[in-house]
Parts: sequence; C-alpha cells; structure tokens
Amino acid sequence: MRNILAIIERELRAYFNSPIAYVVLTIFVFLSGLFFRSILGQVMQMALISQMQAQQLGPRPMDMPGMISRGFLSTMSVIMLFIMPMLTMGLFSEEKKRGTIELLLTSPLTDLQVVLGKFLAAATFFIILLVSTWIPMAALYLYSSPASGPILTAYLGLLLYGLAIVAIGLFISTLTENQIIAAVISFGAIMVLWLVDVVATNAESPTSKGLLTYLSILSHLDDFMKGVLSTSHIIFYISLMLVGLFLTYRSIDSLRWRG
Repeated sequence: MRNILAIIERELRAYFNSPIAYVVLTIFVFLSGLFFRSILGQVMQMALISQMQAQQLGPRPMDMPGMISRGFLSTMSVIMLFIMPMLTMGLFSEEKKRGTIELLLTSPLTDLQVVLGKFLAAATFFIILLVSTWIPMAALYLYSSPASGPILTAYLGLLLYGLAIVAIGLFISTLTENQIIAAVISFGAIMVLWLVDVVATNAESPTSKGLLTYLSILSHLDDFMKGVLSTSHIIFYISLMLVGLFLTYRSIDSLRWRG
C-alpha cells in the first residue's frame, strides 16, 4: 500500500508541477459555469411559457431544480469525453518518451502496484473535477430545494463513467510514447463506445441491437441521470474499468519482458 501511495503522490505532483492540471481545471470550471447558466436560462424560459399556458389550460407542476440538474450533469458527461484523455495521455507515454519506464519497471514495485498507483492518481484528479461541479450546483440548494436522491445517483453514475474512461485511457497510454497520439486514440475509443448506441438503433437483429445497446457507455448513464439506480449499470462500469486495468497490467507485463 505504501508503494501505491508513493506512486499516487508522484503522479499528482507531476500533474500540478505542469500546466496541464491548471489548464484542465480552468477550462472545466469555466465550461461548467457557462453551461449551467445556459441551462438555467433555458429552464426559466420553459417555466415562463408553462406559466402562460397554465392561465389557459390550468397549472402544470414543473420540477425546475431536477430539470436543471439533469441537463447540467448530462452536459458534464459530454465535456468529460474531451477532458479525460488529457488526464491519461501522459501516464505511461511520457515515461516511455523520457526513458524512465525502464527505471519504473526495474524498481522494487510490482506491475499491479504501478498500474493501481497511476490509475488512482488520475482518478483522484478526476474526482477533483467532479467536486468542482458543486460550485454552480450549490446555487440550486441556495435558492431552491432540489431532491438530493436523484442528484447523488447522477453523480454516482458520472463517477463510475469517469473511472471507466480513466482505465481505458490508462491502457492506451501504454501503447505509445507520444502523448498526443495517446489522447487522440483514447478519444476515439471513447467515441466508439458512445456511438455504438446510435448503431444499435439501426440494427435489424434484436440480439445485435441488445448487445450493442449494452456496450454503449451512454445508455447505462441515462438511467443514472434520471435518478434510477440499477445494479446492472453499476456492474457494467465496474467491469469496463477492470477490463481496462487488466489490459494495462498485461501491456506493462509485456513491456517488462521486452525490456
């Protein structure tokens, strides 16, 4: 455990000693505030239209805090699609480029400790990003009384979704020594897992449609955004994360043998 903590500390120091952490945090916080304001304005317009219609058709209840939180957190999942590859692109590729991967692999560390240490470091930074979204979300609690259950469920979905993406990006980072290539391939792989849901809608075979829908990281996130907590969705994201970590472990193991 001490070795894993040492790697986590090393990687977090590398993040914050470079401009990457500050650029990513600044962009993410700026975009989250911008989109929250935009979604808030759209929901308020809908409320005004609904109020005008209520004078003719009768009152219709609107869960404005719920609509704002769902729209905002769904948008954050899209932004993470672009941000997360920036967090994982240099985890192993930079080590390979600098030639420090040999020192890492010959140190008294197991491959599992190296993989878990780097994964948990990137996961920690991702959690910092996720916590920063509470800055605009706090406005909902200051000026209204939203239902906390669906919001916490949506955050759980975003957490699992992000950890799965981190594991995928971690594996891809072991395949190249170029950070830009690692980021582009990670983005492409995540996009494939996004767009497979679109392919599923056009599938003719019910079996193919069901399989493609299950493989879509987007379809599993939708229920979380609606406040629906399903064990199958949790198992999917955990399984995807474990597959990414296993592939990373095997890739590092092959590097050790080739070295």
